[in-house]
Amino acid sequence: MSGRFRSLDVFRGATVALMILVNNPGSWSHLYGPLAHAPWHGVTPTDLVFPFFLFAVGNALALVLPALLAGPRAALWAKVMRRTLLIFLIGLLLNAAPFVRWDAAGELALRDWSTLRTMGVLQRIALCFGAAAALVALLGARGALWATAVLLVGYWLLAWGLGAPADPFSLNGFFGTAIDRALLGEAHLYKGEGIPFDPEGLASTAPAIAQVLLGWWVGTWIVAARAPGRPFDGGIGAELLLRLFLWATALLVLAYLWQLHFPLNKKIWTSSYVLHTTGLAMITLALCIHFIDIRQRPAELWGWARFFEVFGKNALFVFVLAGLVPRFLALARWQTGVTAEGAAVWTSPLPWVYNTVFAPLGSMVGDPRLGSLLYACTNLAVYWALAAWLDQRRIYIKV
Repeated sequence: MSGRFRSLDVFRGATVALMILVNNPGSWSHLYGPLAHAPWHGVTPTDLVFPFFLFAVGNALALVLPALLAGPRAALWAKVMRRTLLIFLIGLLLNAAPFVRWDAAGELALRDWSTLRTMGVLQRIALCFGAAAALVALLGARGALWATAVLLVGYWLLAWGLGAPADPFSLNGFFGTAIDRALLGEAHLYKGEGIPFDPEGLASTAPAIAQVLLGWWVGTWIVAARAPGRPFDGGIGAELLLRLFLWATALLVLAYLWQLHFPLNKKIWTSSYVLHTTGLAMITLALCIHFIDIRQRPAELWGWARFFEVFGKNALFVFVLAGLVPRFLALARWQTGVTAEGAAVWTSPLPWVYNTVFAPLGSMVGDPRLGSLLYACTNLAVYWALAAWLDQRRIYIKV
């Protein structure tokens, strides 16, 4: 048996698969409710995906950090800094891709770098990984847990005290936007909410760091419960599952109480949201451990678990590829008609596939959301085939 924790691969892979699914619908205008983010306060299944991945980053940190801590500190800091900077740079390049665009004259022109968004999903992952690794290395296990509490409570107090008095947790009242505008520049913020506001901004990265630390905390339990590649002892496995479920329940109760004042909100990554999603992630991971590691039935991994496992082994590579491919394919376009005003109407490969194959399927049943979902599922299947091919040849692309 390999030295990997299969349950962690499956858990991480499921989050990547769901990221690809929700980020690539046939049409953003036709989404089933669970596949859309909450407009502001609240949590949908889609709002669980990113925090679950950060939790998985913490789990992985618990696997690799002990060996790094046992070696020279210079090597530890070099590895942490290299990985942090590389992932951040990949995220920045993903924002910039495909580096050119079609202008109004129908010519390819270099993109406007003065409006390049600085932050993003990968940038947040990079900063959270680097900060969490540094806190554990500098403060030790007990200090890292205290840091988690300080990050969550401190963020709540800052959001409450520095936000707009009338509604400090609103889009316009959130204190973190002023920080992002001052440090990153308004031109480099996300514009999808109607105003310059970044859901992966600097201030809201603080509680996200706490999410990684909570994942690391849980990961240390798993590391202590068994050696990689060896089955859990029955008693130890049962004790681990009970511990996960009890702590998950405690976090969910605390999250419910906290959200009465600090609402669950992904876009400003509230502290109650961190506890809520961490509790659910712990329950999900516990179920993965039970069915995959403790029951020890490898044949079942060719079912639902096997599907997600291959994503987990090349998580970052597949996620980045799923972001790059649509952007570069959009450069290949052709005219399909003209508007009433005489302007050209263009299409490109992926929209053409959706409108030609999947949109009509939705129309046949009177629900365009079905066609959009079938397109997203087919897109996911393509990336799964690639991930399975890489796994079959033991090709694992790491940063």
